[in-house]
Parts: sequence; structure tokens; C-alpha cells
Amino acid sequence: MWGRRKTPESETPAPVQPLKEAVREARIEVAERSGVVVDMRDAELARLELLNEALDPLFAEIPVFVDLFDRGISRGDVPRLWIDVIAHVEMGRDKRQYRFVQDTRYGRAVLAESHEIADIVQAATRYVARRLVERERALTDDAPFGQASSQKMLEQEQRRGRLRALRYFVYGAVVAAAALFTLALLNGPRP
Repeated sequence: MWGRRKTPESETPAPVQPLKEAVREARIEVAERSGVVVDMRDAELARLELLNEALDPLFAEIPVFVDLFDRGISRGDVPRLWIDVIAHVEMGRDKRQYRFVQDTRYGRAVLAESHEIADIVQAATRYVARRLVERERALTDDAPFGQASSQKMLEQEQRRGRLRALRYFVYGAVVAAAALFTLALLNGPRP
């Protein structure tokens, strides 16, 4: 306009935007890292699937009518192989170590840790056996039709029933004597 000559846009250097470039590089790093995380999660799932296959013979031995166990792999942020509602296997911090844990009312208890599948299968076998025994004991301790399950409990209940009957008899006798005394006073000779 005032005598300046216009330069073509191709000759004009682009302004350097360091923040924009840094954000671009950060996005590339996050994408690469998330790819690594996905690969690690896939490796965890593969290891848990191998363990799941190794547990097939154990769960084949469990009777069909026992519905205590619900085995399966959950694919969340932390993949887990569930044995039942309260016990599962997850990978340790190094993603190569299996951790067999059980949720209790006091927190999570580690039942076994190992890099070997055989050790975890053995720990799971012990756990399943304990749960089956607990189930059997719970079923035998149930009182059929509301009756006491042991002779000692039955005797205690009978003793309590006799004491209750004696107590009601004594209360009745005291109330009857008081009623008779009151009637005698009311119907007695009048002066």
C-alpha cells in the first residue's frame, strides 16, 4: 500500500507455537502409552485364560447340584478370574505373578501368590474343598421343619419349657390367692 511490496505466503515463515507442538507430542505419547497398556491388559487376560483352562478339571469334579461357584473372567480395568462371589485371581504388580485373594469382612486376604499356574491351581483346589465342607456343615446344621438339630439343644428347650410352665403356675396361684383374699374382705361380716 505505501510502497511496500507484498510477499507471497509461501515465503512467510510460519509462527512457531511451542505449546501447540508440545500438546501434539503429549497426545502422541499418550497414544503410544495407551497402546502399551492395552497390550499389557491383553497379556493379563491371556494369562488368566490359561489359568482358567487349568482349573477346568477341578470344576468338572464339583457336583452339578452345587451352585456355590461362578467361575468367569471379568474384563475391567483390572482383569480378574472369579472363582466364586468372594474369591478371585488377579495379576500382581509385575503382571506375571498370580494373586489369589478372598474378600472378607475385614478386607481382602491373599490366599496364595505365585508365578506358577500349578501353585494357584493347588490353592484354588484347597479353597474349593473348604467351601464344599462349609456348605455340607451348613446343610447338616439346618434344623429340619424348625426342630432342634442336636439332642442337647432339644433338652435345653424342654427344660426351658418346664421352667416357663412352673413360673406361670406360681403366678396363677398368687393371683388366685389375692383374688380370694379380696373377695373375702369384700363379702365378710359387716359391722
